[in-house]
Amino acid sequence: MTLPHPLNSTFIMALGLVLLVAGCDQPRAHGDANAVIVAADDELWRSVEEEFRAQMEPPIQTVRTERPFRITPVDPELEDAWGQLRRFRQLVLMGTPDTPWMTDALAQVDGSLPDAPALISVRNVWARGQTVWLLLLPEADPGPAVSELAGEIMEVMDAEYRDYVRSRQFVSGRDSILADSLAQNVGFSMQFPQVYRYSVQDSVFRFRNDNPSPRELIREVAVTWVEPAPEEDPTQEELEEWRLQLTRDHYVDPQDLDLNVVTYGPMEINGVHGVEFQSAWQSTPEGWPAGGPFIVRALRCPDQDRMYLMDAWVYAPEREKYEYVLQLQNILNSFRCH
Repeated sequence: MTLPHPLNSTFIMALGLVLLVAGCDQPRAHGDANAVIVAADDELWRSVEEEFRAQMEPPIQTVRTERPFRITPVDPELEDAWGQLRRFRQLVLMGTPDTPWMTDALAQVDGSLPDAPALISVRNVWARGQTVWLLLLPEADPGPAVSELAGEIMEVMDAEYRDYVRSRQFVSGRDSILADSLAQNVGFSMQFPQVYRYSVQDSVFRFRNDNPSPRELIREVAVTWVEPAPEEDPTQEELEEWRLQLTRDHYVDPQDLDLNVVTYGPMEINGVHGVEFQSAWQSTPEGWPAGGPFIVRALRCPDQDRMYLMDAWVYAPEREKYEYVLQLQNILNSFRCH
């Protein structure tokens, strides 16, 4: 996050400074962690919607294009639903200091208000566990200000959402015994939630979580290595070939590649260098129709003269997959050489 911005906006981050002490009768905030209610009058929203969505809804490729946050606009003066919507977990209020639906939130700010354009954040205005962002906008040409300030909101929301995903992912606890055993006996370690189980076959370590049911949700990570390490990092085509063979030799059901959208490039994590390849998988023609995103990494451990190869994939039919991709990234990002 950067501040101040060229717009001379005053960014007041009050997540830890401006807290409303919730009363006993204040309800718990509802709504998903990535659902955002935007309060703005219709005329203002029409003028800034394109700018706001460009900042808050950058497309993310899983199997199909998804958005990290779901934006729902509402005009509090026109919609009776505002009484309930204002109790959502994430709110963005747009307007001037005189805008009626911003009054309760602005009352939580100590001292004088900054000049517009400015961004203020307060907690627990209408519900416990709530974050309310106030965009104080100029009367004329609010679009550039919305674009700039929404970018700041996106940075914080995304960081908080990733923390939320990590907390949910490890609610069962970290399997430190497994990580220590891998480090001492195999040569690498990774942090898995307690709910993962693992198996080993031909130096291929598979870690799988198919709770609550493999028909509803599967997250799996496979790790193996090449020793001695090749001089060059594998190409995308070589990683494609390796993954296809891996699924045929070790997975319950073989998987084909669905390469409509691909990312491939160098990466570094925890001082370990290599390449990453992301795309999607789909069932083979004879299998049950299914698919999902995958992440493949090839990382070098020079002291071991090994190149580790790892594949992480998710199956989550009829669900948004961004959260599960982040979960896989959290596991992969915990990789260390020993």
